[in-house]
Amino acid sequence: MEYRLYNGECCLKSKGCCSRRTCKLNNHDYLSDIAESEQVTDYVEVQFKNTRKGYYLNSTKIPLVKGDIVAVEASPGHDVGTVTMTGKLVLLQMAKARLRPDAEVRRIYRKAKPADIEKYEEAKAKEHETMIRSRKIAEHLGLQMKIGDVEYQGDGNKAIFYYIADERVDFRQLIKNLADAFRVRIEMKQIGARQEAARIGGIGPCGRELCCSGWIAGFVSVSTSAARLQDISLNPQKLAGQCAKLKCCLNYEVDAYMEARRNFPSREIPLETGDNVYYHFKTDVFKNQMTYSTDRNFAANTVTITAERAFDVIGMNKRGHKPKSLLPDSSEQQVQPKEYQDVLEENVNRFDLVMKKKKRRRSNSGKHHNQKKQ
Repeated sequence: MEYRLYNGECCLKSKGCCSRRTCKLNNHDYLSDIAESEQVTDYVEVQFKNTRKGYYLNSTKIPLVKGDIVAVEASPGHDVGTVTMTGKLVLLQMAKARLRPDAEVRRIYRKAKPADIEKYEEAKAKEHETMIRSRKIAEHLGLQMKIGDVEYQGDGNKAIFYYIADERVDFRQLIKNLADAFRVRIEMKQIGARQEAARIGGIGPCGRELCCSGWIAGFVSVSTSAARLQDISLNPQKLAGQCAKLKCCLNYEVDAYMEARRNFPSREIPLETGDNVYYHFKTDVFKNQMTYSTDRNFAANTVTITAERAFDVIGMNKRGHKPKSLLPDSSEQQVQPKEYQDVLEENVNRFDLVMKKKKRRRSNSGKHHNQKKQ
């Protein structure tokens, strides 16, 4: 009988890549077809609930493949997890995780038995109730912290409480109360707001699953400079995600915008003309246009020109010349923004006209037929 362990992600297929994109911790073993790569190391990568992973030594040479459920050494007792990687790639993952060579190495005991799976399911069923009770205990003690998730060890002898707190919290009394209430060994782990959102999950303002819970495994710092580079309004309510931090998606297109900025002059350089001095107001990367204002702080007498024209004016100023106007010719009007045409709408209208003509022909033929009968 084959068992599949639900650990917060979808089931893992043997050696292959998981079919669902929600398995953000899943890595494709591109060396799985090479038999020699399996014999390079005895280390195995094991995944537990949500984002927790560990590396264990298969000292007894148990034949393991991706997707096998194993019982591994823990402190105290044993834990139950799913094998996610074997062979040479495990060493690369360990180097990426910056594990020290002298770090403690734990072993894989065996493939999980039906009794191990039953204990794991019993412990897992208590996690939600334990989290609710632990929140009440922390609130009763007056601690400024929020317990976001609870994870029981595979044998049920230990529970990990993930909490978020803005300041340092003295939870020594909390650990005593939790140990008396649940009769297990207690471990507290502090996580950030982004990690909490990744563990809980949710739907973003874009209507899709949160990126942190869907596919992001490592979090990169996000600053307001990313919004400034993309000319996004600095509205905290729109820039903040459900974790109350800046949205991770602000970093997605920053590199493209920085690359596009190379085709534009510096924003700090003012443009001097015969009648005024113009300062940068905004840039439209997609239309290759720049808008300048006669005032540094707000829009006043704005003029929109192309990036090429801005470079020309800057070159003229360096040579000591001042054009009469920012526009290439004083008689020209200000540059108008390009109007995008809806090609789909044109096609739809064209088909509508064809349908109307067909309806008219049918109605005319029907009238003609009735006249003949009369």
